[in-house]
Amino acid sequence: MPDAVKAAHYLQQLDDARCEENWDAVPELVRKVRKHAPNRSCLALTALAERVITKAGKKTGERPSTASDTAGLGISNHLPDLLGGIETEDEFPQDRFQAKVCVGWAHWVLKDYALALSRLPRNFDKEYPLYDGLDALSEWTMVCALKSSYLRANCLARGGQRDKALEAFESALPSLAGVWTTKPARQQLRYWAELFLTEYCMLAGQAIRDKEKSLSTSNCLASFRTWSRYWAGNKGGPLLGGHGFRGSVPRRQVWSEYYFALSEILRQDLPFPTGHSPPNNEFSARNQLRAELKKVETIYQGLLFTETRFPRADEQRAEVEEFVHLIMSNWVILNGRGWKEQDLGAGGRESLSHGVLDTLYGAATKTYHSTAVLRHLFTVHLAVAEFDLAFMSFNSWLELVKKGKTRVETTGHHEPALDDDATMLETISACIAALCRYGSMDAAEKARGLAAELETWIEKIARAEEGLKVIGTEVPPKIFALAWQSAGLAHAQWARMTFDSESRTQIQEKAVQCLRKSLSPEFGSVVDIRGVFALGLLYAEQRKLSVAIELVKTALLADRAVGENEVLRNGPYWRERSLVPLWHLLALMLSARQEYLLASRACEGAMEQFKDPFVLFGSKGLSGPYRSDHLNDAGARDAASGGDGLVDEMDDYEKEGILEIKMTQLALIELVDGPADAVNASTELLTLFPRLFGEVEEKLDLNPKLEPPKSSAATLRSFRGSVFGTRSDKSGRARQSVLNEKMETIPSRPQTMQTVQSMATTAPTVQASSEVQDTDPRSSRRSQRSESVKKRSESGKRNSLRKRNSNVSRHRVVSSGGADPDKFLTPFDEVNLPQFFTSGKTPGYETLAPGGLRKSASNASSRLGKTDPTEIPVGGVESSSPLLPFVQFPQDQSRRRRKALLVKVWLVIAGFYRRADLLGDAQKACAEAHKIVQSLEADVSTDTSGALSVRQVGWGEQKSVEELSADVWAVKADLSLARERPYQACADFEAALTHFPDHPAALVGLSNILMDIYSEDLLPSLTFPGLDLLGASSHGAPYMPGSNTNGSSSTITVPIRSKADKFPVLPSEPLGLVTTKAKKPEEQPKANGKPFSAFPSKSVAPDAELPPPHKAASLPLLDRLAARDRAYGLLSGLTKRGSGWNNSEAWFALARAYEESDQLDKAKDALWWCVELEEGMGIREWSCVVAGGYVL
Repeated sequence: MPDAVKAAHYLQQLDDARCEENWDAVPELVRKVRKHAPNRSCLALTALAERVITKAGKKTGERPSTASDTAGLGISNHLPDLLGGIETEDEFPQDRFQAKVCVGWAHWVLKDYALALSRLPRNFDKEYPLYDGLDALSEWTMVCALKSSYLRANCLARGGQRDKALEAFESALPSLAGVWTTKPARQQLRYWAELFLTEYCMLAGQAIRDKEKSLSTSNCLASFRTWSRYWAGNKGGPLLGGHGFRGSVPRRQVWSEYYFALSEILRQDLPFPTGHSPPNNEFSARNQLRAELKKVETIYQGLLFTETRFPRADEQRAEVEEFVHLIMSNWVILNGRGWKEQDLGAGGRESLSHGVLDTLYGAATKTYHSTAVLRHLFTVHLAVAEFDLAFMSFNSWLELVKKGKTRVETTGHHEPALDDDATMLETISACIAALCRYGSMDAAEKARGLAAELETWIEKIARAEEGLKVIGTEVPPKIFALAWQSAGLAHAQWARMTFDSESRTQIQEKAVQCLRKSLSPEFGSVVDIRGVFALGLLYAEQRKLSVAIELVKTALLADRAVGENEVLRNGPYWRERSLVPLWHLLALMLSARQEYLLASRACEGAMEQFKDPFVLFGSKGLSGPYRSDHLNDAGARDAASGGDGLVDEMDDYEKEGILEIKMTQLALIELVDGPADAVNASTELLTLFPRLFGEVEEKLDLNPKLEPPKSSAATLRSFRGSVFGTRSDKSGRARQSVLNEKMETIPSRPQTMQTVQSMATTAPTVQASSEVQDTDPRSSRRSQRSESVKKRSESGKRNSLRKRNSNVSRHRVVSSGGADPDKFLTPFDEVNLPQFFTSGKTPGYETLAPGGLRKSASNASSRLGKTDPTEIPVGGVESSSPLLPFVQFPQDQSRRRRKALLVKVWLVIAGFYRRADLLGDAQKACAEAHKIVQSLEADVSTDTSGALSVRQVGWGEQKSVEELSADVWAVKADLSLARERPYQACADFEAALTHFPDHPAALVGLSNILMDIYSEDLLPSLTFPGLDLLGASSHGAPYMPGSNTNGSSSTITVPIRSKADKFPVLPSEPLGLVTTKAKKPEEQPKANGKPFSAFPSKSVAPDAELPPPHKAASLPLLDRLAARDRAYGLLSGLTKRGSGWNNSEAWFALARAYEESDQLDKAKDALWWCVELEEGMGIREWSCVVAGGYVL
């Protein structure tokens, strides 16, 4: 007899048995349900049919979807009864729904997928929308709902309707939202939930890989995020790995598809999808994407490494290497310039890169000699500035690749895990670039060795592609171009640093050949801007100015190819930022051609290409006492609009490039306006530096301010003058009258090959006369000295050949204002300028003079007609992605680099003040630089790792602490010379050499003083104090060792021969090799009232008794000879080293040493070589363009 209480009890037990897969108890429970609840016959029929279908799958040992012999198992026998029960059931909707699902499942198992699709019901809420108990459905009804959705989607997928299958899955998610977080979830619910989500995720992953599913919709990650909720919510903890059921895919494979989908969103820079994700208004979209990516990566990595064992030597771990490749692709974007530091969350780039390193080392324990893992270790170690570990990884990688290539050649069997030829060439090229950019002498030598190997591989691969022998896959032309470019970089860097002066020319020519090869049209009409820059800089160093200017000009005006996702990988305004060094190089080359107007405009063009100063500088931190037009315009913007500019996202190398451009512009101002104007503008350096780098020391300030001279052109340039020049639309200054005034006073430069293009076959006549020959300021002689600067001796005028002199005040050709960046070069063809802006060959010129040195130097010198710039077609310029990663230096190292740069800034300012006769202010600037050097020494001394040294140049550093100290002492020595204290200057130069024995400026300065001592232009100081009875003013007085910083007089004087020695006249005959005429006795200079000869010691017998020190009028001959020989030794060594082979001042001093030693032929050769160096030398050294040598 039916019992309602027992019926409810048995119905619950039947539901529990099905949920727990206790199918053996189902028949007995069905019997009891029929006895006590006869109105639930549909439920009883459904339970029996489900038991039969489940048993069928277990007996065959397969998934239910692949059960083979189902007819004999009686599945079809249950269908008529089920269909009849469905027709008669109208009281219990859940029983009817479960029966419909069972019928559809039966047809699906019978592989009648079309009929199964028609029988399977939709979601329960859509089948019975008026049902009141939607929130109180039984667990088995939810299992049936999952089963129905899964089977419907599976039938659609089997019919080739993947899109409709995905729609069926997605439409079922809202009604099943409570399933994923059910706690505790029993066996059948977990089984069908995981089956549903696994099928959904894998189907979505395949559609994403096949580009059939868009990732730009808000619900594109619905399947994966639902899987993540299920994973985290099941049983209160994460699921284990492995397989969810027999025959299914591994669970980690779902996470792999999830990670791939997120990686595609990152790679394509798509909007962050918010569907099925909890709302989060505290973090940006990129923060959320980064966090989700890291979460999925961590889970997948843990499952992969746990379930993967170390392989045998003949096994591959393709899944591990694929994961490594994917994580590195993401790292390249996240570590690139397109993502800001704050987008990466806590730790920023440093945390990101170290996390990737942990992953790579974990992958190394699951692979056997994986070249991919080692290659990526090299890249990421480089990005975190761990250079030693990076190059150790590279060495291991290179060894494995070489052995692998040898095995392939020997056996003929391809190795899938071995890097292909293109990857090998690209990695070697990246290593060469890293060695050249961040290393010093040893690194350059290693880079040259790699370049030799690289050239061998290029030739080998090229022969293989011609069909001689198959080594690997075909290499893209761009990779060949990159390889040749890197080989050229290595040769150029070694030529700059090598001690072998005889082979330097051949090495440079080899570098030119490789770089020109990289720009060859056989590798494409669009060339890499890195190759253009390196070749242009190398041409400039070889003094091939016409070819270099034509090449750089063509690159600046060429069409710029736009790469895919360029902003994402390289950051905003990447093309403009990559062209800044080219503009700077162009400015230096124009200054070497004496086109100062165009050089200033090129400096302006580097910044004007950003259109708006707010783009570059923003409005952040503009609180300096003096702000230029650019900085004021940027600061006038609303700070709420962001405040950050491009400079806040640049690395230190880019920022240093901007600062160097400013220094070049100040040098141009000093050249043509005079040092007073440069002093006025130099305060902008102190404003620009903290804007770029922040405050690395105490607040930058220089108390003494110089008022603009009322008679100077500075009256037209205020303190608010542009940091990078004025713009015509703002200034409106009528400066042409100033130009006309200066044209009447600037002495002309003698015509040489660099100024007269028509002189193609005859050697130019080098004229030393100061007579005005031309009113064109561009032909003015750049070597004239300012009358306001004191001359310490007649020998100082020997350096008048120099274009850039530490004691020179030069005049400025006033710029007419800025112009549109794209039109900066148009005036070149609109005015009557030299022909170096025209296409076609430029007439060559002959050797200036015969001689041994000239003959050896002729190959390295500029023969402007020797190279045709039109042979390098530039159909378009490609601002390629950086070959090297974004290097994140440690904070301590970054601060040291910035301090070193600040030392340079202070020393430049000190030079401006010194040449403006503000010697006290110059000394204060030197003191500031000295304080910073002392702080650097303290940093090194407190380092406990032992990796730092004051004498060694570290990775990524340009100078050691000792070399910076030498720089400071050399500037102090120049200041002593300006105060006419030659012996104090000598001591300062000696101090500089004590810190850094190879310091070029100190060597040249000390050698000049030593030769002055030899020629007795500089006499020894008296050993007892004298009386200054005349009360002479210290301004313009001879050297007084006891004078204070303001030049007040003292009681100690240095003997002065005559008034002519104190105020020497300019030479009226060619410099160098001057024929000295014998002077009459009455014309002989006197010391202590007695005439003396030029070499008084020569008239004294070698064994003659020396006079007492206080009576000596000159040094003994042996001392003077020792001074001369020491000067010769210092200069001879300097001119052979990489730091001095193209130093015209060193060669000029060496010529004097030859002359003093009566070696006139060598002196003549050295002078001609000096003339040639000067003819092709810019206003500043070429190395100031970029800090990384030839590498952008």
